[in-house]
Amino acid sequence: MSPELVSILVLVVVFVIATTRSVNMGALAFAAAFGVGTLVADLDADGIFAGFPGDLFVVLVGVTYLFAIARANGTTDWLVHAAVRLVRGRVALIPWVMFALTGALTAIGAVSPAAVAIVAPIALSFATRYSISPLLMGTMVVHGAQAGGFSPISIYGSIVNGIVEREHLPGSEVGLFLASLIANLLIAAVLFTVLGGRKLWARGSVPVHGEDSAGRDGDAEGDGTPCNGTANAGTGPAGTDTEGAGTTGTTPAAGAAGTAPTAVATRPDRDAGSVGGATRLTPARTATLVALVALVVAVLGFDLDAGLTAVSLAVVLSTAWPDDSRRAVGEIAWSTVLLICGVLTYVGVLEEMGTITWAGEGVGGIGVPLLAALLLCYIGAVVSAFASSVGIMGALIPLAVPFLAQGEIGAAGMVAALAVSATVVDVSPFSTNGALVLAAAPDVDRERFFRQLMVYGGIVVAAVPALAWLVLVVPGFG
Repeated sequence: MSPELVSILVLVVVFVIATTRSVNMGALAFAAAFGVGTLVADLDADGIFAGFPGDLFVVLVGVTYLFAIARANGTTDWLVHAAVRLVRGRVALIPWVMFALTGALTAIGAVSPAAVAIVAPIALSFATRYSISPLLMGTMVVHGAQAGGFSPISIYGSIVNGIVEREHLPGSEVGLFLASLIANLLIAAVLFTVLGGRKLWARGSVPVHGEDSAGRDGDAEGDGTPCNGTANAGTGPAGTDTEGAGTTGTTPAAGAAGTAPTAVATRPDRDAGSVGGATRLTPARTATLVALVALVVAVLGFDLDAGLTAVSLAVVLSTAWPDDSRRAVGEIAWSTVLLICGVLTYVGVLEEMGTITWAGEGVGGIGVPLLAALLLCYIGAVVSAFASSVGIMGALIPLAVPFLAQGEIGAAGMVAALAVSATVVDVSPFSTNGALVLAAAPDVDRERFFRQLMVYGGIVVAAVPALAWLVLVVPGFG
């Protein structure tokens, strides 16, 4: 057996073990890099670590650290409640608010599972309270996260664009972002239509704190969020109940048929961790919002490094409000950092031993470039439905380099198709985002909801890679 084939089989084993045994794929990849690099490729430690992505490490740590501070000091909660207040309780717009909110969070640097973890509990509690399909609300949250997931300053965008640059491929940061945004927006529109969106339009609006059903101002001290029918639960930070039990609160009486929503009297000037306090702009939250805007301006306007800029802004906020930063350090996406760095280090070993060239030539040897491209898209979708999306992208894009170098397939279109195929399938209940949605749904038949997510995930796996290939690869973009 050739060394190249051995290294690819080891990569398959890494994916299988990570999927079936819940072991971090990055840790497995580091071990595989050590084993294959030492025993098969005859590399020393320097040769193995040559593929370690130091720049992506800083990006991952920096942006997730900054976002963790935003979550710790309540800035993300303020954004959620402000967004719902903006639509004045119109039921049909709430799924789109959740779509836009998760998209905005991932676009400015939140890890996709982090954005879903924040928004999904609130979104699913709204779905239960106002009889919105939980499948509609949950999938809108996930597709929203992926819609913004490939902005130039996002985690996914930084990873893919970094890989493209490292592999000297022609790429388009804006094109990649728009491909994912449009694909997920179209999917969301279809879901909204099929899963009851038209009926939601007919229902008009529901009361929000401080307003009656006609939208007239009532209690001037209301917090502007939809009532959820409890006197003590509601949605606190990160969408959990204020008791800290991790469940969204609707009392049995509120959940009964025919029970009208009951407003909760809250004051925005009370404790910042309360429901009312979630809508108050404190100095820390104001400074965090300014920092997030500054990150966007610095990266897009002045072409500064996203990772170093985010770390610098996080340090400034940490110095001013050390209590928030103390909690935020523990919320840095270390598992994602380990995953990405491990997989890309193993890919570096594959490059060192010539496996990338060997595999790319094998794919190209099929003789039908478009068919090879379609197969790569389906490989990315199927694996990502059960494992890490960023992990499979980190492996597939380099594997496609020699195949793309032939010039018969547009590199930018192929990278975009791979990115879309590998991320839209995160609605699968076996993926992190799908599992978060499943866990966040209150008062539902979880077995039935699981089956719904699994069936929908299967439809996405079967249909989207072919559509992405048809739209992005066949025309030859890039």
